[in-house]
Amino acid sequence: MSEHNHEHHISSAGQLWAVGTALLILTIITVVLAKFIVIPSPFDVITAITIALMKAFLVAAFFMNLYWDTKFHALLLFMAVAFFLLMISITLLDTLYRADVVPSF
Repeated sequence: MSEHNHEHHISSAGQLWAVGTALLILTIITVVLAKFIVIPSPFDVITAITIALMKAFLVAAFFMNLYWDTKFHALLLFMAVAFFLLMISITLLDTLYRADVVPSF
């Protein structure tokens, strides 16, 4: 068997504070956009999902250390997210085009 010489990355406190501050700023932007700024209908969801994806990238890359880890682990995360989106889209295809069972609802 071959041994893998894999060093673990230790993040500095400054880097963690910077990522935490970025997450806090993105959360504040999300709240301000939701409460005080009116965005037209299709773009409000796109804006919210974009901000959520940016926050998810920061968490996955820096708090889960995927930025310094092997690319295989990032590929596993990407495939899991792709599979989740596939299952959601199949479910939406079924529920969005289904006839109403009880018309009064």
